[in-house]
This record gives sequence, C-alpha cells and structure tokens, in this order.
Amino acid sequence: MANVRQDAMIVIEESIKAVLPEAAVKKALENKKFNSDLYVIAIGKAAWNMAKATSDVLGKKIKKGLVITKYEHSKGEIQSFEIIEAGHPIPDENSALGAKKALDMVESLSDSDQVIFLISGGGSALFEKPLDGVNLEDIMDVTNQLLSCGADIVEINTVRKHLSAVKGGRFALACNETPIYSIILSDVIGDKLDAIASGPAYPDCTTSEQALKIIDKYGLQIEENLKEAIMIETPKEIKNCESVVTGSVTALCEAAAESALRLGYSPIILSSNLECEAKDAGRFMATIIKEAKKKSPSKYSPKIPCAIIAGGETVVRLMGKGKGGRNQEAALAAAIDMEGIEDSVFFSLGSDGTDGPTDAAGGIVDGTSAEKIRKSGIMPEVYLDMNDSYNALKASGDLIITGATGTNVNDVMVALCK
Repeated sequence: MANVRQDAMIVIEESIKAVLPEAAVKKALENKKFNSDLYVIAIGKAAWNMAKATSDVLGKKIKKGLVITKYEHSKGEIQSFEIIEAGHPIPDENSALGAKKALDMVESLSDSDQVIFLISGGGSALFEKPLDGVNLEDIMDVTNQLLSCGADIVEINTVRKHLSAVKGGRFALACNETPIYSIILSDVIGDKLDAIASGPAYPDCTTSEQALKIIDKYGLQIEENLKEAIMIETPKEIKNCESVVTGSVTALCEAAAESALRLGYSPIILSSNLECEAKDAGRFMATIIKEAKKKSPSKYSPKIPCAIIAGGETVVRLMGKGKGGRNQEAALAAAIDMEGIEDSVFFSLGSDGTDGPTDAAGGIVDGTSAEKIRKSGIMPEVYLDMNDSYNALKASGDLIITGATGTNVNDVMVALCK
C-alpha cells in the first residue's frame, strides 16, 4: 500500500506544478505591445502568482498594481503593487475595500492608458461592490444560502452577478474607454468567461429572469429590495476588453495522466467536466476501483496497473453542521466503499490547496482508511451524513495539506490501482 500511496503523492505534486500560472501568464504577455504606463489588477486565489509573473515581464512599465487574493495566499511584496487579502468563499469588508481601490484606480484613466486584468477562481468572493440598494451583508447571506443548498458555481455566480456593481461585465464599464487585456485562469467547467470570477470584464449571458428562477429553485430567503436589484440587467456587450484563457481543469487532468503514466500506470481520463454531488463522485470512483480489482475481471474492465482520472467541480449538500469540503467529502465516501481493497488509493484534491473552510486541500484514502476511522471512535458513515469529512479524515491521517498552491483550476480525482 505504501508504494501506491507514494505514487499518488507524486501525482499530486506533479499535477499542481504543471498548472501553476507563471509560465502561462508570461506566454500571454510576451507577444503583446503595451504602453509605458500600465495599470495591473489581479483578483482571485492565484492573483499573487499571476501578478508576480506580470511584474517580472513588464517591470517598470507598470505604473500601479493591485492584488486582491484570499487570506494567507500572498507571498510577499511585489514592486508597485498594493496587496489586499480578503474573504473566501464568503466576501468580507476587505473584498469591498479591494473593489473600491480597483474602481478608484481606473476612474480617471483614458483610452490612452491600459489595464491588465488578471483573473482567477475565487474572484467572485474576493472582489465585490454591492449595487445601490444592496449591502455587503445581503450578498454574504445570499452566498451562504447558495453554498449550503448545493447550487453549482454557475448558478451561484448568476445570482451574485445581478447583485454586484463589479461583476457581470460591470467592472469593464467602469473602466470607460480604457482598453483592458484580461488574462484568465479558469476554474469553471467549459471555461465560461462570463462565469469565471463572475465575469467582471466580460459580457454577461445570464439574465435577471434566470437569477430569479435559481432563487425559486432553491427556496432562497431574500428581501424584496434584492429582487428589485436583480431585475437591473447586466451588460450584454463589452467593447474595451480582450480576453485570453491560460489554464483550465483539462490541463490539470492531463498532467495527472502524464504523471501516472511515468509511474507505470495506464491512465484513463473519464471526464474533465464532472458536476455532481461530491459523495456520489467518491462512491462512483470506488466502484471503478472494485471493477479493476475483481478476481475475474471482464476483458473490458480497466487493466491493472491503472489510473482513473476525473476533473471538475462537485458540490456538497449541507445536511449537518460538520467541517469539510467537497474533496474531503468525496474521499470519505470513497473510503467507506473501498474498505478492505488492497493496493489501491483514491484522492480528491482542490488545485488551489484549499477545500471548503479548512486548511486541507482534500483527502487521500485506501482500503484501510475506514477501519482507521472506526478505531479512533468515529463512525465514518455518520460523519459523512454530518458533512464532517475533515475530522473523519484527520482521525485516519488522510488529509492532504499543501498550503496555498498559487493556482486554481478546479479539482482532480484520481484512483490508482496496482
């Protein structure tokens, strides 16, 4: 078991390294012509790394820069940049402060100036200014309700865009005629540019009517003034922004496959568009492990040694008051169904190094994990129902702790079978 677990840790390390944004950002900048006075704004969990790469390339051409990232995601000073850390996944006062500073920066710019806008996942929470008639507490409450009910990221952002003065293309409008070059690290399935960080500089394809339907679908409790704000439609045309995507979950899955292949496994990417409940995804991956490990497998079964890979973004439907995240929940569900299976490991990992409101990036489990949890006095099935995957996996020593990675391109799940 030790060898396959060691292999899994190598896959984790090499996969994350392959999707760090620095090289991709530099490539997106190298063939562009820029004015001597540039204004750079970076938002999201990968904002610091993207800003540092931009500073390395453009240096003194940058007149002023701003980084807005998650707490503990800054790695120090960057010349000419102010750095603000803010709340995620729920926005806070620093999210509003960062947005105000960004708006103040671009307010007096003209069409002879240029803005480089670096966008990564997490920007929806980290970059916020409520519409008139809406306050930050309203957005915090709606976001919390959406996260708790199992809404997916596109649904969440559809609602948030219609309550915000900087999302859904509204930040680009605030830049007036100033040209914007937007470099985007995608954390949204299908790389939907109006959904990544809620599309602050991209035309919004969602509508007020869709946002209200999502509110009705999940039975969200919101005041009438918020419904009135939602009816103010987002811009459907943006003329001053050029956008380029530099990374996505597809690259993450391919990196995992290449790493597994080097280690002697036959890789299969099932999907890079996984969208379902986290515990269902974990259980499904466990069934594939069981199929591969059959004593008399079908000739169509996965051939050992194999690596089964899936990427995307699952959701957690909160039924209890435990601690965890979607990747940890998937790992705990898989651990229960994998019990007793030898020479196989499953992990689920958030590429940004954080999973839910925890210090873990995800979980890595094998056929002994569920038994270890029980020996600690915890029933894994009960803790799964309580959404307390963090404490269950902590008991078995199966949390993945990476710290902030500097990237954010969704999640990857990998089953390694020997």
